[in-house]
Amino acid sequence: MTHDVVVIGSGVGGLVAALLLRARGLSVLVLEAGERCGGKANVEVVDGVEFDTGPSVLTLPRIFEAVFAELGESFAERVQLVRPEPAFRYSFPSGAELDVHHELERTLDSVEAVFGTAARGEFSNYLADAARIWDAAGPHFVFGPAPDFGGMLLGGLGKLRAALSIDAFRSLQSAIEARVRSPELRMLLERYATYNGSDVRRAPATLGCIAHVELALGGYGVRGGMYELVRALVALAKERGVEFECGARVEGITIRAGRVSGVRLSADRHIAASHVVANADVAHVFGELLPAPQRLQGPAQSAPSMSAYNAVYRVPRQRPRPAHAVVFPTDYLEEFADIFDRERAPRQPAVYVCAQEIAHHRVGWETEEVLFVMANAPAKQTADRADARALGELVKSRLVERRLLAADAEPVWRRNPSDLARAFPGSRGSLYGPASNDMGAAFRRAPNELRKIPGLFLASGSAHPGGGLPLVAQSGRQAAESLLRSRGLA
Repeated sequence: MTHDVVVIGSGVGGLVAALLLRARGLSVLVLEAGERCGGKANVEVVDGVEFDTGPSVLTLPRIFEAVFAELGESFAERVQLVRPEPAFRYSFPSGAELDVHHELERTLDSVEAVFGTAARGEFSNYLADAARIWDAAGPHFVFGPAPDFGGMLLGGLGKLRAALSIDAFRSLQSAIEARVRSPELRMLLERYATYNGSDVRRAPATLGCIAHVELALGGYGVRGGMYELVRALVALAKERGVEFECGARVEGITIRAGRVSGVRLSADRHIAASHVVANADVAHVFGELLPAPQRLQGPAQSAPSMSAYNAVYRVPRQRPRPAHAVVFPTDYLEEFADIFDRERAPRQPAVYVCAQEIAHHRVGWETEEVLFVMANAPAKQTADRADARALGELVKSRLVERRLLAADAEPVWRRNPSDLARAFPGSRGSLYGPASNDMGAAFRRAPNELRKIPGLFLASGSAHPGGGLPLVAQSGRQAAESLLRSRGLA
């Protein structure tokens, strides 16, 4: 049987693309190599308890609201958001602790209570600038087609103003240090570079807008777990007639007469399709899935984005406990130097903890709950397992010091960069595709439509507009819109 569209991969970007294409009457088949949909937004089960192993916070839910609304559905009826209080608790080497809330004014009150009136003013001013950057950058770098540097400069006064107002010519670290004196608040703001796996010392100050997105627009949980978002997308897609096949690994994209003609599966099976949406790492698509004569060079990049060491601990239920906690090391900038300069696991890792019962109202074991733990690590195709084990021990010791874990606690699940590299071909273990470590990174991301290969479209964290749940959803939307335009259905 011939399909109008085959989607390779069932991550969030692929699911959004499939939904929007099916809504316009196209026949869509989603092929997933794994046993379940979701890509990096996935789950594991231990002793009957399911827990999330991917993203822990949902920002920009309006992107998903718009997708559901386009289909005549209510996002709020399908996915219930959670706003735990406090939203985050940050612990600093000075001994200070700061609670961050869903309402920005409450967060500013918290900053003032811990660090003083001057710190509140500096933090507020920084976030006001971050909001202005978001307003200028969002239409061009998130909600529009893949940007072109020349087009931005030559596209009229509006685009020129936007290009000049996004603070792209200095580093995020420089911008933070110029506005904020508190070393603790600097750490908090520097951490937002890691939201797309970048180096705060090199990433453009434009990325400061991520702080505005989470702190002012809101970071949410999903009732029942983040995977409920995937389940909602899959359920709606099946209701609308999208076909799914799991355990179907695509070995190649086939080309006939210069354009896409379908995909070839590992079982020597060919599925014909006039269009393919690749919800896979761009390097995998360009270097392995395309036939040798049509293979492309991936976008130039200075480094892949960060990877991570992850673990899940089964711990006695404890209240009160913050939904999300971050424990900072003495010298946070050394983490970035270890990862990007020395290409090794950080010797002083910042540690993130998500209490999934509180963050997402997930149900744990009878007397115990799930603690999801994460520390940043370099992306390596063959990460040193001893390095990963050492990082795991460092993470555990930090949490024991902070009394977030007992000394005899052992993880019930863990994952390192090598595991990610094997699970997601072409990723080299990175979580977010290419890092945004210079002002030109956004212009080098692969576009959603590959004009050199008619019929091939990209929807993933390594394509435009980048990594993270809302951006991969937007990548799926823009791939779908490009495909529809190519068929005269826009």
